[in-house]
Amino acid sequence: MMAEAGASGPRLAELLALGRRLWDELEASTEPSSGAPAVQDKVRQGLDALQRAAAMVAQLELFSENEELEEVASADLKYMLLPALLGALTLKQVDLSRRREHLESAREHFLRFLKLCRSYGLGSFQLPPGVSGEEESGSPSAPGDPAQPNLVAMAVSRTAKIERYKQKKELENKLASMSSFVEGGTADEDQIREFYILQIQKWIGTSLEEIESIDQELVILRSRDAARQASAGPRGPSRSARVVMKPFILTRDAAQARVFGAGYPGLPTMTVDDWYEQRRRQGVVSSTHRVPGASDEELQKQQQETEEEEDDEEALQKARDWDDWKDTHPRGYGNRHNMG
Repeated sequence: MMAEAGASGPRLAELLALGRRLWDELEASTEPSSGAPAVQDKVRQGLDALQRAAAMVAQLELFSENEELEEVASADLKYMLLPALLGALTLKQVDLSRRREHLESAREHFLRFLKLCRSYGLGSFQLPPGVSGEEESGSPSAPGDPAQPNLVAMAVSRTAKIERYKQKKELENKLASMSSFVEGGTADEDQIREFYILQIQKWIGTSLEEIESIDQELVILRSRDAARQASAGPRGPSRSARVVMKPFILTRDAAQARVFGAGYPGLPTMTVDDWYEQRRRQGVVSSTHRVPGASDEELQKQQQETEEEEDDEEALQKARDWDDWKDTHPRGYGNRHNMG
């Protein structure tokens, strides 16, 4: 496989080197905001380089589930890091409208890296619960005590986090001491191989931590999305969608409408039948609320029931007093100013 990787020329190595360099620059960046244009431009460049490198690795079939770690050339080990680096850079995207998509994509990259490492026997770890039927082992439960499994799982998780943190620090110290002569070209093949394996082991711990963090954030986002969908469910017509009724004089019949219309030219008149028909067309009342051609006695009964439902006695009395006053005082009564 070393020859196959070499046949691709330095292009594959250059793409990986570019992606790693941009990642290191982003990690060491002092930009106050991760959404700064310069930062996001590096994220896009890094993702593009690593995605192209990953496609070339897949085409060359550098890694296989059927081979052992010893069969992988030392110079090819570094390409195992591609999925982990892709996951890390994917998380640095800041488009909030696509946050859930980015989280799920990053999780897939980290899982692909962990599965690859596990197939080669790199590192001692368990895949996250629920992945391909995997479940965390070593956490016995006490029957009849529903709280006990959770407490045990929390203790196991805390212990695992502390252990991973210690291992991460040890790996970082070893890598720091080896990087100068490996990158300087003075290291032998065994040292180069150990250097890349240490890097892989470091990223195993990082990937496990990132997946745990991603899962916690996804729970929050899914709950938020579910709440939004529930609040946006079917509702009645909004207040702004209701029909606005213009003022008019309600009369008993057409003859009375002509009388009131002559005395009150500023307001239109409408019979009760016309009013019910208009409201029925607007969908406000059903046809059962008013029967055309009903007797005066039935009409009065319907009006009385409607008034009792909509107005209290005090408001009703004020309305009647106002009608009586208007009957005895023509429009413009009392206005004696500015008369030509």
